[in-house]
Amino acid sequence: MPKASPPSADRPEGDRIAKLLARAGVASRREIERMIAEGRIAINEKPVETPATFLTDLKGVTVDGKSVAAPEPTRLFAFNKPTGLITAERDPKGRPTIYSALQNALPKNTPRLMPIGRLDLNTEGLLLLTNDGELKRQMELPASGIPRVYRARTFGEVTQEMLEELIDGITIDGVHYGPIDANLERRTGRNQWIEVSITEGKNREVRKVLEHLGLQVSRLIRTAYGPFELEELPRGRAREIRKHELGKFRSQLRRGFRS
Repeated sequence: MPKASPPSADRPEGDRIAKLLARAGVASRREIERMIAEGRIAINEKPVETPATFLTDLKGVTVDGKSVAAPEPTRLFAFNKPTGLITAERDPKGRPTIYSALQNALPKNTPRLMPIGRLDLNTEGLLLLTNDGELKRQMELPASGIPRVYRARTFGEVTQEMLEELIDGITIDGVHYGPIDANLERRTGRNQWIEVSITEGKNREVRKVLEHLGLQVSRLIRTAYGPFELEELPRGRAREIRKHELGKFRSQLRRGFRS
C-alpha cells in the first residue's frame, strides 16, 4: 500500500502524486491536477482530494478505475509534423490530430506519448514527444532556456537591422516576448526566408512577431528544439532519439541552457 502523507511544515516522504503520475506517462502535471479535481484518480478506491498528496510509489493508484503501471524508461521521439494537424489527442471540430499520423509513424508497442509544446495547425516541422510527463514539463518551462529554431518564409519589406532589434525583446498588444535571435537567410524580391530562435515558446510567438514587423508568413517550419534537429526526417515520419543523446541532453538540462 502506498504511503500518502498530508502536507506539513516538514517535507513528507515521497513525491507529489501529480509528479509520479506524470513520470509514469499518465498526463502532464497540470492535466493530472484537473483529473484529481474531477475525481478521476483514486488510491485504493478512495478518490484523491488534493494534488498535495505524497506517495512513495503508485501501488493501489487508479485513473478512471484502471491501475497505473510502474513508469517505463524515459523515451523521446522526433516527429516531422505536416501542416493541417492539431497538436492534441482530439479536436472538438473533428479536425485530424497528430495522433492520426502517429499511428503509422511509430513502432508497434510504443508507450503513450505526449507532445512537448505545440505546433499550431499551419506550422510544420519538428515536434518532440515523450512518455515522461516530468521531462515534458521541464522542457516546456521558459525558465529552462531551451532554444527553439524556426524557418519562416515571409513576404514584405524587412531589414537585418530590424530583425536584430528583436534581440532585446518586444511587446505586442501588452504581451512581452523575450530575446529573439532572427536572421535573414536569403531574399528574392520581397520574399525572404528568416531563421528565428526563441526560448519562451509563447502561443504563436514567431508568427505574431513577424506579422508585427509587417510581414506575411506563408510557411513556418520548426527545425530544432534544443540539440535535436529535424534534419532529413521525412514529413509525417518519426524517429526515436538515441539513449545516449537523451542522457546527454538531460545532463545539460540539469545544468541549465542559460548557464
